[in-house]
Amino acid sequence: MRAVYVPEFGGPEVLETRAVDAPEAGAGEVVVAVAAADVMFLDTRLRAGWGREFFKMAPPYVPGGAVGGVVESVGAGVDPSWIGKRVATRTVASRIGGGQPIGGYAEKAVAEVGVLTEVPEGVSVRQAVALVHDGRTAKAAFERAAIASGEWVLITAAAGGLGILLTQFAHAAGAQVIAAARGAEKLALASRLGADVVVDYSEPGWADTARAATGGAGPQVVLDGAGGDLGGAALRIVADNGSFLGYGSAAGEFATGDAESAEARGVTVYNLFDITTADTDWQALAAQVLDDVRAGRLEVVIGQTFALEDAEKAHAAIESRAAIGRTLLLTDSVS
Repeated sequence: MRAVYVPEFGGPEVLETRAVDAPEAGAGEVVVAVAAADVMFLDTRLRAGWGREFFKMAPPYVPGGAVGGVVESVGAGVDPSWIGKRVATRTVASRIGGGQPIGGYAEKAVAEVGVLTEVPEGVSVRQAVALVHDGRTAKAAFERAAIASGEWVLITAAAGGLGILLTQFAHAAGAQVIAAARGAEKLALASRLGADVVVDYSEPGWADTARAATGGAGPQVVLDGAGGDLGGAALRIVADNGSFLGYGSAAGEFATGDAESAEARGVTVYNLFDITTADTDWQALAAQVLDDVRAGRLEVVIGQTFALEDAEKAHAAIESRAAIGRTLLLTDSVS
């Protein structure tokens, strides 16, 4: 089979496609014939050598933590009725806390049977794999935010995978949504998905523009997928006694704001690990989001797809900020 490797840390050009032996399923595992693999911003950071204090990455490795396709074989203790079913899943090495997002950029990947999500009729494998990470995280963040109808909500990185879903969730909840992103195309998408106000955060004074849209009080809720200085600017304009959920680092790092000043104003600040609890049922969240898609309540935006051997181009698109929504690698399998 073919698989994409990171042979050494570096730019997108280090990615190479190799012919390797197909994996075998161990006890409690399945092998998925991959139709589509999710490409995350995190994948590009790890490939460049970032985050080794958090992720114990060592080349050579196959990047990618989520795949969709058809179960091809099962290991010991797994019900053989899984064979032939369409599924979306994280890879066996990828998990919340302590995992590594690896093994997905390949024609076949191993997954644990306990985390498989069967793709329902009316939902494509591509849609489902685009939601493996973002769908459940967006649902968890939205539930933590407890957005009320009529509240002003600012969403940064609004044209990214999470931002697109959160914009739709907030709009459906009756919130007044301010979407912040970079460039006319991304802002137009946010408007189409329900944003009431759009702000280009590549423009000077964007945060003041966002605050002015609320009448000067600031948004009651900020959902920050940008991080860095952009997230810090968003934190400064949260309304008194509001909430700030920082779950992303599209700007390079998590938000770099003055948390003490925010706390003095009664602002509650959550980071990615505060959004969920030990009791979070990730499988239930994943199923809920797929049901939203099946019922037409949620749109999945897959902005760009690339062939498996063009992983370099996929990473370059994400790093250049040209990507919109989710980015997928496709194999020759049915999707």
